[in-house]
Amino acid sequence: MADDLRIRPVVRADRDRWLLLWEGYNAFYGRTGDTALDPAITAMTWERFFDAYEPVHALVAERDGRLLGLTHYLFHRSTTAIEPSCYLQDLFTTAQARGQGVGRALIEAVYAAAGAAGASRVYWQTHETNTTAMKLYDQVAEKSGFLVYRKLL
Repeated sequence: MADDLRIRPVVRADRDRWLLLWEGYNAFYGRTGDTALDPAITAMTWERFFDAYEPVHALVAERDGRLLGLTHYLFHRSTTAIEPSCYLQDLFTTAQARGQGVGRALIEAVYAAAGAAGASRVYWQTHETNTTAMKLYDQVAEKSGFLVYRKLL
């Protein structure tokens, strides 16, 4: 079934369909209601995809005219490599698309884009409770062993 799946950069005409996926992704991580993202963040995120000076990119998975998933990734410098690094920031598929290779195809497309950009690595993080996704991640990447610490400002 994955042979009719198309992974492509998001285009402006995708806005409403992308927004449904984006809202699903945010809901998955509990960002709804009182904890929902400010609409200005969503608007700025969308605009960054189309700004050539921004290192932020978006891909969507499409089958039969329906968007089934999204991924957002960005390039940045590192103090441990000359080449840029690629951070896969967001990955989401609709519930109906899970288990059909959509997530894997999106990750592989980010790998291809990162390689084309000369990046030395692709990395991402997920929540420790996201065990279903980690089954895929364990097949397509290796755990770095690092834990994420943060302080919200």
